[in-house]
Amino acid sequence: MCGIAGIYGHNARHWEGDLDAMLDKLSHRGPDDRGTYADENIAIGQTRLSIVDVAGGKQPIFSEDGRKCVVCNGEIYNYAVLKDKLRQHRFRTNSDSEILIHLFEEEGCKSVSRLDGMFAFVLYDGEDILVARDPIGIKPLYQGRKDGCLFFASEFKALGGVVDNIQEFPPGHYYSSSKGLIQYYRLPDVAAWEENVEEITYVLHHLLSRAVQKRWMSDVPLGCFLSGGIDSSLICAVSKQHFDHLDTFSVGLEGAAVDLEYARKVADFLGTDHHEYLYTKDEVLEALPDVIYHLESFDPALVRSAIPCYFVSRLASDYVKVVLTGEGADEVFAGYHYIKRFKDVEGLHNETVKILAGLHNLNLQRVDRATMAHSIEGRVPFLDINLVEYIMSIDPKLKQAGKKSRIEKWLLRQAFSGYLPDEVLWRPKAEFAAGCGSEHLITDLAESEISDAEFEKEKELLKDVEISSKEELYYLRIFKSFFNTDGEVEAIGRWKGGFSSEDADL
Repeated sequence: MCGIAGIYGHNARHWEGDLDAMLDKLSHRGPDDRGTYADENIAIGQTRLSIVDVAGGKQPIFSEDGRKCVVCNGEIYNYAVLKDKLRQHRFRTNSDSEILIHLFEEEGCKSVSRLDGMFAFVLYDGEDILVARDPIGIKPLYQGRKDGCLFFASEFKALGGVVDNIQEFPPGHYYSSSKGLIQYYRLPDVAAWEENVEEITYVLHHLLSRAVQKRWMSDVPLGCFLSGGIDSSLICAVSKQHFDHLDTFSVGLEGAAVDLEYARKVADFLGTDHHEYLYTKDEVLEALPDVIYHLESFDPALVRSAIPCYFVSRLASDYVKVVLTGEGADEVFAGYHYIKRFKDVEGLHNETVKILAGLHNLNLQRVDRATMAHSIEGRVPFLDINLVEYIMSIDPKLKQAGKKSRIEKWLLRQAFSGYLPDEVLWRPKAEFAAGCGSEHLITDLAESEISDAEFEKEKELLKDVEISSKEELYYLRIFKSFFNTDGEVEAIGRWKGGFSSEDADL
C-alpha cells in the first residue's frame, strides 16, 4: 500500500516541484520510503508503505533494460502464479508490483485484465503510459490536466491547487495516450441464476475462504477489524483457523457501544488477541477535522461511519500494518434494509449492481482513507472478484431478506454454520455507526450550533454544492477549510441513493 503520483506530457520534468508537493500530501500513505523518476515526458513517484519485500521492493520498479518503470498502490494477489509463467524475465525484487512491468512487456495493455488484486498504478514504457485501476475501485486514483500535461494522484488532496479540475479515475478502466480511456472490466451477464441452496452455500464457503487466504499475503504483521457483526466476525473466524496468533480490533463511544459486547464474544470464542478502545465525545470533536481531511468528503452518513473507522485504524496501527475488514458483504448479498421492498428479480439485481458500482468513492473510500490516515493497509475479502461474480449470479430472491422471516445474508450465515456463536451468526443487522455509538453525536451538535435562518442563508449562497441538513453544512464548513469544491464536487464521495454507509460492517 502506498501513495502514488505522476505527471505525463511534454516537458513533464518541469513539474517536478509539483510532484514533490503532491507526494508530501501523500506521506501518510507511505511513511517508510519515497522514490521518484523523471525524464522529459514523465515524472512519477511513490510514498511507500512496505508490506511485501520490505527490504527490496522500493519503487519505481524498472524493467531489465531500465527503459520502463512503474509505481503502484495496492496488492497483486496472483503475482506468484503470473511470475511463474514469466521465467524468461529476470526479476530484481520479490515485490508483487514488479509483475506489472514484465507482464506489460509480454501482453501490453491487455495485461491489466490478468491481474487479481486491488490496485492503481502508472506504468511508463519510455514513450507512452499505462494508467489502471482495479475492477471495483478498492484503491483510489484521481486525475487532472494542466498546460497539456496529465496529472495523477492517489488522493484528491494531492491535486488540490495543482490542476484546475480534479476528476476520479474510473474503476475497471485503463488509460494510455495511444488508446485513450478503455473499460477493461464489467460484471459478466448472468445466463442462468444459481438456485441450488446446498451447492450455493458450499461454493460460498470455498470462495470466501480462498479470498481470505489470498489476503494474508504479507511480510509484516496482519490483523482483523472486528465490529461484532456477521461480516467482520466471519473474516476473523476464517483467518483464526490458520493462525495461532491473530490480533483483532474494536472501538466504540464511551457509554454507548453496543457492538463491543458482541465483538468480545467473538474474540473469546475464536481465541484472538483482542484490543479495544473506548473514545469519548470530546475525542470525536477533536478528531473530526482530521477525519474529514483524510476522508475527503462532507457527506453526513459517510463522515459518521468514518469516525469509528478512524479510531479503530488508529488502534490497529499500534500492532499491525495490514488489516482485513468485512466491507462489501452488504452490497453483494443485498444486505441493506431498504432492499426488502423490491418485489421483482430484475429490479433487485439492478439495485445490487448499482450499489456495487458506487462503492469506490463511498464505503471503500472511507476504509481506504481511514486506514491510510494511520499508515496501515485495509483489505476486503468480500470484494474478491471471483467471489463477487459468483454471488451476483445467485438468484436475487435467495439473497433478499423477508420483512419478518428470512434474515439478511442468510446464505452466508448458513455457509459458515459453526464458525461463530449462534447469537452472533444469526444476529440481526445493526448499523456500524449506531453500533459504535456515534450515530447522533454530531447531528445533535449541528442542530444546536446552526440556526434555521443561518442554514437557509448559507444553503442559498452555495453554487456548486447541494446540502440537505445542518449536519452536512457543519461538515462542509470543515471540508472547505481544507479543499476547494468549485467545479470538483463530482470527484467527492457522496451518497445519492436510498441506502446509508452506516449499514457498513467493518
